[in-house]
Amino acid sequence: MMKRHYLISILFIFLLNFIPAQSITFVSEQTNKPLPKVSVFGNDGSILAFSDIDGKIDKQAISPSREKFQLVYNNFPVALLTYSELSQDIIKINDQVKEIETVVIKNTKPAKYIVIKGNFNAYVTVNNKLNGYTDGIVSYIFDNKTKKLKSTNVEQYRVFRLETKNEKKETSSWDYGQSLQLPKLKNVGNPEEYKTKRNTIKELKGDYKDQIEVSGAALQEKEFSLFGFRFFDIRTILNMSFEKGSEKSLKDFLEYNEVAFVKLKHKSEPNYNQIILYNNFYPTELNFSNDDDIENVKFDKKISNYKTRYWQEPSFPNMQTIFSSFFKDGLKEQPNKP
Repeated sequence: MMKRHYLISILFIFLLNFIPAQSITFVSEQTNKPLPKVSVFGNDGSILAFSDIDGKIDKQAISPSREKFQLVYNNFPVALLTYSELSQDIIKINDQVKEIETVVIKNTKPAKYIVIKGNFNAYVTVNNKLNGYTDGIVSYIFDNKTKKLKSTNVEQYRVFRLETKNEKKETSSWDYGQSLQLPKLKNVGNPEEYKTKRNTIKELKGDYKDQIEVSGAALQEKEFSLFGFRFFDIRTILNMSFEKGSEKSLKDFLEYNEVAFVKLKHKSEPNYNQIILYNNFYPTELNFSNDDDIENVKFDKKISNYKTRYWQEPSFPNMQTIFSSFFKDGLKEQPNKP
């Protein structure tokens, strides 16, 4: 019996060596540690994959039929690879193309509120292709005692849309611009709130920052029907970054990213369409204040609303330039109405 088990173990190990890896792992060229949030673009501008906290993407997400693949990390293009170059088990990336921005603390005197101001971008894709994009400047007000989010105040923003057919029963043709959202920092001040039975939590300690990934899912076994439409496979992946070795409090907060997935179709459509919404926030200022009255504008996705060219700042996460490199003039800015 022992001999049989030994032979089976040897056979199993032998077979593993001939089964190709099912994932690709992106790692830092400097530290050899995993790189989450690496986007893989196809040569038509489709976002084919987005790496998880372990730096992994599914190898099946890429296809030899694509000529080139552009890798984007931290809102910057970092590599242009062929299929053979990308289909390796481990890909090293120069992740230092952009200096890590220091969050400016304007006032250290304790006060009633903590105000975190920063830059955001958000975009939605349909079957991996861009459908709408927005970016801007936003401030979040937290209660300093409870660390709970009190209000979200957008100060300036732009909205871009691609032309769509908007056929009522053809969900792949819809304009999903109204689904663009401001990043939701609801529990950033209390990360332990994410520890529920519905969520899976992973942590990654890096050389420059610590990251927490919170993932959850719904409608995995059965679809939900409403007015002839079908919803299925809802998933969210949320990533928060904090100062390395910190207590992970609001003053240590460095970055917020969320990706939400849902499959949608009309009952007359044969296949589901994959809708993915990306939300990103990058703090620039932290201020202790007794004043919660911050100037803000309505976030109306049918227009842009800005008074300065904030996106020209070198530190701004301007994904619009990357998308426009693929879609040219097809990606149209909505009228600016400040």
